[in-house]
Amino acid sequence: MPHGPARNDASHPSPLRGWSLVVRGVAGGAFMGLANLVPGISGGTMLLAVGVYPQFIGAVAKASTFRFGPTTLLLLACVGGGAAGAIAGGAGVIGTLLDGYPSAMYSLFIGLTLGGVPILWRMVQPLDRPVMGSAAGAIALMVLLAATDPERAGGGESSAAAAYAMLAVAGFSGGAAMILPGVSGAYLLLLLGQYRPIVDAVAAAAAAAGAGDADAAAAALFVLLPVAVGVGLGVVCVSNLVELLLERYRRTTLGFLLGLLLGSVVGLWPFTGVPSAAEAAAGAGLALTGFAVSWSISRLGRAT
Repeated sequence: MPHGPARNDASHPSPLRGWSLVVRGVAGGAFMGLANLVPGISGGTMLLAVGVYPQFIGAVAKASTFRFGPTTLLLLACVGGGAAGAIAGGAGVIGTLLDGYPSAMYSLFIGLTLGGVPILWRMVQPLDRPVMGSAAGAIALMVLLAATDPERAGGGESSAAAAYAMLAVAGFSGGAAMILPGVSGAYLLLLLGQYRPIVDAVAAAAAAAGAGDADAAAAALFVLLPVAVGVGLGVVCVSNLVELLLERYRRTTLGFLLGLLLGSVVGLWPFTGVPSAAEAAAGAGLALTGFAVSWSISRLGRAT
């Protein structure tokens, strides 16, 4: 299917002005921010869901070439402000749930991840060699990343420079995922072993700001600053690249995205040993719940 709904929307964005732009921008940013805290849900899909994805891509592309119009600045401020507020408010809750209920949360993440598969599956029909080849390559990449994931394997010591570099890489990956519907930035952070350090740093910074603790806020910034640099670069680079890839290599790109989603389940396996019947049933129920939520959001984004 060489020209799907998302492609047409991106080529012919409907104009948003005034309160419509503000409300949709803030809402889309908030949903995108929450999505970036939850592995499996794509921030790009959230922007599609509220109808600001084409405008946001265009605004970032314009800003990256120093074309700062009032509408561009307003939309970027609304989306960025909404995302920052949602991330600051939700990071502590997500971290607490992961600490208390890791198996349940990872089961839910599996469902959330797989919920994005149906929409991409429809977009790549009929299956052909470019689609299947790129999907297989993406699955192999995700399996490799899962096998070497330091967060799940308990990685070793590293130098400060290497740690900052990894945080910047993680930020770049998360920023890129904000632009690509169907790709979860939080899941990429999980695979890179940076999810909990970043989520914990966001929660600590928010708590420090509320308590007026400058020392604690400064400590959190040592983690968050390289991440912020990476996010900015990821958003700018990918927003300028995404339309080119979909224009020239559309089916290969969509096949790769499909493979990323399918292969990501390997790294989200929720049990450390053989689960009991009750644990397996609970995990399956949570996975189905996550699938229903993510699939519904993807359908909403597709309809928009």
